[in-house]
Amino acid sequence: MTCRRRPSSEEAARVLAEEEEEEDVSAPWEPERSGKGSPGSGPEADGSPEQGAQESVSSRAHGEQQEEEEEEEEEEGSCYSEEGEDGSDVYFYYTIGERWIDYLQRTEEGGLLRHVRPKMKRKSENGLDGRALSPGKKLCKGSEYSRTLGACMPSPTTTFGDLRNAKPGQARRRRIPSVAPPPELQDWLRTFQRWSGPEKLLALDELIDRCEPSQIKYMMQVIEPQFQRDFISLLPKELALYVLSFLEPRDLLRAAQTCRYWRVLAEDNLLWREKCREEGIEEPLNLRKRRLLSPGFMYSPWKFAFMRQHKIDMNWRSGELKAPKVLKGHDDHVITCLQFCGNRIVSGSDDNTLKVWSAVTGECVQTLVGHTGGVWSSQMRDSIVISGSTDRTLKVWNADTGECVHTLYGHTSTVRCMHLHGNRVVSGSRDATLRLWDIETGQCLHVLMGHVAAVRCVQYDGHKVVSGAYDYTVKVWDPESESCTHTLQGHTNRVYSLQFDGTHIVSGSLDTSIRVWDVESGNCLHTLMGHQSLTSGMELRDNILVSGNADSTVKIWDIKTGQCLQTLQGPSKHQSAVTCLQFSSKFVVTSSDDGTVKLWDLKTGEFVRNLVALESGGSGGVVWRIRASNTKLVCAVGSRNGTEETKLLVLDFDVDLK
Repeated sequence: MTCRRRPSSEEAARVLAEEEEEEDVSAPWEPERSGKGSPGSGPEADGSPEQGAQESVSSRAHGEQQEEEEEEEEEEGSCYSEEGEDGSDVYFYYTIGERWIDYLQRTEEGGLLRHVRPKMKRKSENGLDGRALSPGKKLCKGSEYSRTLGACMPSPTTTFGDLRNAKPGQARRRRIPSVAPPPELQDWLRTFQRWSGPEKLLALDELIDRCEPSQIKYMMQVIEPQFQRDFISLLPKELALYVLSFLEPRDLLRAAQTCRYWRVLAEDNLLWREKCREEGIEEPLNLRKRRLLSPGFMYSPWKFAFMRQHKIDMNWRSGELKAPKVLKGHDDHVITCLQFCGNRIVSGSDDNTLKVWSAVTGECVQTLVGHTGGVWSSQMRDSIVISGSTDRTLKVWNADTGECVHTLYGHTSTVRCMHLHGNRVVSGSRDATLRLWDIETGQCLHVLMGHVAAVRCVQYDGHKVVSGAYDYTVKVWDPESESCTHTLQGHTNRVYSLQFDGTHIVSGSLDTSIRVWDVESGNCLHTLMGHQSLTSGMELRDNILVSGNADSTVKIWDIKTGQCLQTLQGPSKHQSAVTCLQFSSKFVVTSSDDGTVKLWDLKTGEFVRNLVALESGGSGGVVWRIRASNTKLVCAVGSRNGTEETKLLVLDFDVDLK
């Protein structure tokens, strides 16, 4: 059941008078005229008015009782309003399948149409039923579009001109001023009006076939504007937002410029929350005082977070490189390990110390002194720092106070690697063993023995321990039972790097290959070939692996298929061994012995720009380690020949929130 707007009674009287003067026979939905019978259906109904009235009364008598019952049912659930006779806010319905007689009337202003329910005969009355429609039933009120070409289908006698004129502010169709109407035009149009719907369609089809392209173009210019609809404004808000959710953020911002309503939709907070989640942004940016875009419009926290991240990405890609903060403190020693979390930086050196720095001020907050040998491995979580040294111990530090909380004894050689998970840390040593420690108590919980050479790399996910060693093997351990569940054999040289995501193990070796293993079965799924030397560093996230090699190249792999997606090389590639790397959803950052830090596009593999280029690069200047957050990059640089001073460089890519 659908709704239609009702015009005024004066307009109804005028249109009825015009219809009485016409002698044409209308279509099957022709309106009943006062005091006359209804004409017969179809184009052949050319009988007298009296004959038509008799046929109408006869047909009505057979269904009289049924129609009276239907009338009473319709009184219960009809959709109309009787608020005035001036044509404003007055709506009627028609029901498909019911034999209502429609009086089609046109308003003086623009020809808006209404359907008036006819007065029904009753058994007890000889005349027409004068009962008025029940007032106060105002169930639906469509837009101007829905009252014309929307959900309410027009009556068969509604013409395209009626629909065009029903739109407020609609310009009338262009006339051809230089051509006088042919004298036969009105007769031709009357003949067309007498035909049935299918006959009219057939005539139009034949007419189109006989038109020239310029004439078809003219028809399109007249017709097409009537079917242009702002469908977004016509939809319920929930559906409109669902449609807009398929737009890219750039297109969504453009859509916001269409009109006021589109801008309201485009500022929807939940809409931008989904865009943020697609980009890996997990928290909205809540300002103390939310900014007004203009009267009535306000930034959503999620949109502001998205826009901020976009600006940060552009700063990484093409923003001005401001002078970095320079953090000096390890003299001319090598920085062997680097950690960066929040605004805290921790650097470990072969000078036997670790230093805690503020990434904001660049000041050295604490110097962690206690090891009697060089520091070669470290991990950090919040204010807890764990370090491993050539003095064969691990130490647990409080970064806020500089206090050594625990010294962990047990290894008989250099602690070369470690991995922290929760309150437990697994350490690997040149003594060929691994140890699992509780950093809260300082207790050694388990010792894992099985390798026959130095353990070079380790990963721990809280359940399984994975280790790579100089004995060419990778081992999977159950730390609780201290048993080796798998020994992964296949490499033909030392294993230097590992990644483990809970399902896949990725190992890099001096034999130039990278192998992907299934942790449950121990099977080798893929052997990734392409590098020419030692794979010194890797990072794995969401089945995407980025590997850096001593051959100066960086490769991006899909570990599910074993395919190499990109090789980061070309004229701007590194000129020496890749020392460290890190990647995000958009960028790859790499460092090298050539003294540069380079930024690459993850998806295309294209070189973006140099973030750091030491003047001593190529003559001894080296970038040993890098660590990056969303807005900052920390680089540990120096040299082994004295050409570059040992220091940390902190680059900031954040944006101003004002």
